[in-house]
Amino acid sequence: MWTKIKRLFVIKTRFEAFLIIYALALGAMTRGAHYTVEYPGVGGWLLMAATAGAVFLGGAKILDAIRYETEARKAEEAEGPASD
Repeated sequence: MWTKIKRLFVIKTRFEAFLIIYALALGAMTRGAHYTVEYPGVGGWLLMAATAGAVFLGGAKILDAIRYETEARKAEEAEGPASD
């Protein structure tokens, strides 16, 4: 049962990754908009850019990890069962 629950928190496809990245971007831009109100001027805009940059870096890492896991799974399947 715990295995089924654990699988809910694993990103398996690129589509799921894009949904997660979208949610992160939505939250980051909301926070960035609050920064521009809280810190008027260049400082607020720099903080907003930092929140956007964090989403770009995190999103790229998520997509790279999915690609790596997919390639590793395919290589493992191609290798077949280990024989001694």
